[in-house]
Amino acid sequence: MTILGIGEDGADGLSVAARAALDAAERVMGARRHLALLPGLRCEAVEWPVPFAEGIPLLLAERGRRVVLLVSGDPFWFGAGTSVTRHLASDEWIAHPAPSSFGLAAARLGWALEETLCLGLHAAPLSRLRPHLAPGQRLLVLVRDGAAAADLARYLVETGFGRSMLHVLEALGGARERVRHIEAGVYGLQDVAHPVAVGVEVRGEGQVLPASSGRADAWFASDGQLTKQPVRALTLSALAPRPGELLWDIGAGSGSIGIEWLLAHPANRAVAIEADPARADRARTNAATLGADRLEVHTGRAPDLLPEGAPDAVFVGGGLSKALLEALWARLPAGARLVANAVTLESEALLAQWQCRVGGSLLRIELADAVPLGNRHGWKARYPVVQWSVVR
Repeated sequence: MTILGIGEDGADGLSVAARAALDAAERVMGARRHLALLPGLRCEAVEWPVPFAEGIPLLLAERGRRVVLLVSGDPFWFGAGTSVTRHLASDEWIAHPAPSSFGLAAARLGWALEETLCLGLHAAPLSRLRPHLAPGQRLLVLVRDGAAAADLARYLVETGFGRSMLHVLEALGGARERVRHIEAGVYGLQDVAHPVAVGVEVRGEGQVLPASSGRADAWFASDGQLTKQPVRALTLSALAPRPGELLWDIGAGSGSIGIEWLLAHPANRAVAIEADPARADRARTNAATLGADRLEVHTGRAPDLLPEGAPDAVFVGGGLSKALLEALWARLPAGARLVANAVTLESEALLAQWQCRVGGSLLRIELADAVPLGNRHGWKARYPVVQWSVVR
């Protein structure tokens, strides 16, 4: 089975090896647009269905035959490659990439790819951009079609970055190639044709999402059930997110801990558990707004509801109980980190008991805020928080 990347120049851009694969093919599968780029095929051509996932069983049914799958550009850079190869053994397929849309776009704009954020947003929300919107940043974004390019301009305006310069690049590498430049705030292009990439030079006065943990509370919609900024920063420090790890956020409230865990690295995963349905919905909304829509939110109460598998770290921000800690301790693999915050005397006592039983460290966090006191100011103490952190 051959996965063949094809550009808008069709057969003219194919390597010798790619041409040989086509000549030997018993069947070629691909989107209608891709098949149209190769009008002289000598074998049966099968149009790939929409949505893309429906074509996977059709392709797998061709195992053992010389089949070529046509995809755009580089199959393994925001392409279809891994969607297919995860179902195949390593000796069942070979890939011949073409120049990627990102490479072609950078070549047209003169941008250094290693300094440019590249995102594929064909099926992902535009809010994935939110953590990266800062004046001076350059982004290359693949979007679904011309309407999605207009949606991108509108999103930039809504987030306060309407002065961003958009470089709209259509059908790169082919006879239909076109490059146009327009500010997001005055975007009015009506005839943008697929396939389309957009280069974004971020400009404007929109709020920039900080890169450090402990973002301001105002970033999170909340009914008050929120791990506040300083405590959240200390909690994330104790959880110590590492690339690719999975967090369970129990008693998630507004979802702030899980969201910041996801923002720490694009490969991170997080599952939030929240008993209150309204808060669970709010956590989903916060995650989507801040570009962390990967947050998986379950509505229910732990320990009755615990996800499958084993996490790398667990945070208990609500619903702390002896039964929960017993269940977690039985489930956690060696090396997993557990962090729990307590405000009530009863919860503090429980954490102290567990610290004596299995170890770890206890931290008492006492904060005070300056508030008006007559015509002067004084300190108003917050409720102290006791934090227990331990490695299983």
